[in-house]
Amino acid sequence: MNVDTRIKFRHLVCFLEIARQRSFAKAADALAVSQPAISKTLKELEEILAASLFERGKGPVSLTAAGVAFMRYAGPCVQALRDGVNSLRGGEHDAGQVRVGVLSTVESLLIPEVVCRLHRRHGALVVSIATGPSAYLLAQLRVGDLDLVVGRMTDSPDIQGLTFEHLYSESMTLVVRPGHPLSSAGAAALGRLGDYPLVLPLAGTTIRQHADSLFVQCGVSPARQRLETLSLALSRRYVLSSEAVWVAPQDAVRLDVRHGELAELALGIEEPGGSVGICSNSALPLPLPALDFCEVLREVAGEYRAGLFT
Repeated sequence: MNVDTRIKFRHLVCFLEIARQRSFAKAADALAVSQPAISKTLKELEEILAASLFERGKGPVSLTAAGVAFMRYAGPCVQALRDGVNSLRGGEHDAGQVRVGVLSTVESLLIPEVVCRLHRRHGALVVSIATGPSAYLLAQLRVGDLDLVVGRMTDSPDIQGLTFEHLYSESMTLVVRPGHPLSSAGAAALGRLGDYPLVLPLAGTTIRQHADSLFVQCGVSPARQRLETLSLALSRRYVLSSEAVWVAPQDAVRLDVRHGELAELALGIEEPGGSVGICSNSALPLPLPALDFCEVLREVAGEYRAGLFT
């Protein structure tokens, strides 16, 4: 069946921007057009497809089942066309590019090593890294703005319809500054955790779910004073400057603990490891630089599992 020639590039761009912004007004601002123009363009597309693509209401708009199905193809289609145009401009095809979404679970340990190895092996390669919550990054992956997302995300509902490859399992841990009152308390520290500020991942994120499960396992209530953030740099600086206890992914603090810059609390329990891996969009074939990235990432993750990478 031939593609309906009435579908134009502007229709796809409009659809994807509304899905990204979850708002007709914000999509209009992003595309520098009027809101009536956005509504008209979407109506044209829906009439061509004979399907409603968005649920309209008082709050943010959301995709219908038809909209979710259409996005699997519209996003990669637009991105592939953009890549093709860019590859012919100014010799940009001479340097490959891979666009990766990175969660905090792998930001400080694995990914720097992967990028170092890639740049040692490729004379011209641009590695573009985006960070943020899993829901945001997976949305970018779904519309084709990212090639891959790496991290701990299997519990996220936004992963549905995407492909996930397990690399290794990673647990959470609790760390404090050296000399903290709890650093030598052993298992007794459990009953005193509520007396100190906590550093936690943002509410609603996959890693926060694992952090909350750790407290359930400990049988303690979180402190009322909390810093909630996905920033590793902010978390580390705050913990070093205060009496706070940081509930962190082990990879994020492994080197600091080994070098004595942070102290791990010995609570006598271990939170079950969450799955860290690679998420991709099967509707869009991976470009060669992304395949190279995956190959090196599997190599580094294999060394991590074997205890060879520190």
